[in-house]
Amino acid sequence: MNAAAPQPSVPSSAPPVVAVVGPTAAGKSDLGVHLARALGGEVINADSMQLYRGMDIGTAKLTVEERQGVPHHLLDIWDVTVAASVAEYQRLARAEIDRLRARGRVPVLVGGSGLYVRGALDAMEFPGTDPAVRARLEGELAQEGSGALHARLAEADPEAARAILPSNGRRIVRALEVIEITGRPFTASLPGHEAVYDTVQIGVDVARPELDERIARRVDVMWEAGLVDEVRELEKQGLREGRTASRALGYQQVLAALAGECTLQEAREATIRATKRFARRQDSWFRRDPRVHWLSGAAADRGELPGAALTLLTKAVTA
Repeated sequence: MNAAAPQPSVPSSAPPVVAVVGPTAAGKSDLGVHLARALGGEVINADSMQLYRGMDIGTAKLTVEERQGVPHHLLDIWDVTVAASVAEYQRLARAEIDRLRARGRVPVLVGGSGLYVRGALDAMEFPGTDPAVRARLEGELAQEGSGALHARLAEADPEAARAILPSNGRRIVRALEVIEITGRPFTASLPGHEAVYDTVQIGVDVARPELDERIARRVDVMWEAGLVDEVRELEKQGLREGRTASRALGYQQVLAALAGECTLQEAREATIRATKRFARRQDSWFRRDPRVHWLSGAAADRGELPGAALTLLTKAVTA
């Protein structure tokens, strides 16, 4: 049985939702703050790993100062031991969106977790679970490893395999579970492009060579800012046992180094490589949505991105 998705409960005359999407390191967070300030809005996080308390450096979570007084919602809501749930995020995100719109505030959804964005904004229900199937698949994951199950997923649903990292055992298990329960590809459970809110989506587009450079610089900055120490502290809080948080980019690699599986320098290099691959997957996901209006992230260096975004949004938000 599918879980019923929470439905919007505010008048259609309420402000539209603005969504800022795109790959990691493209500049979404700063643009979201700028738009929220300009439009009288508040930011709702749509980055699955920024939901976790204490995962600050490795997720590039904005500091309080960088938020420039703009309220941010759905940050730091889960302990690192909690397994993430898109259905639960959907419930929380829609409650925030409805609350802000009812007050006449513009919700600015910001993040690169594609399924979370779709769950918040689109008509989407989630297939139920089968404890027996889930337990068997998790046993196979523990015995065979995520790579073997990812190869199985690639045969059953190539599109799902392209969207899910081979190291993300939890999501691979979920996709295989849905396929077994429903008899259909996992991607068949995803909705068409049917929004439940009046929404304007802005994609931040950065050329791949420049994005790769940004990612490498960002990882270097994270290391210098104390990512390793952050992971050590979170390990004491159960990070290694967290089914979702332990797989986060950077955290997974540092945990491996702390376990003696590689050096810290190798972990750093592995984080850069994995983040570049992940950014490509993010870009591919959002490119498939024809509703996204793409703006050049390179314009941010010239100070032009906020103006271009506001030009796009002004008519829709003030109508």
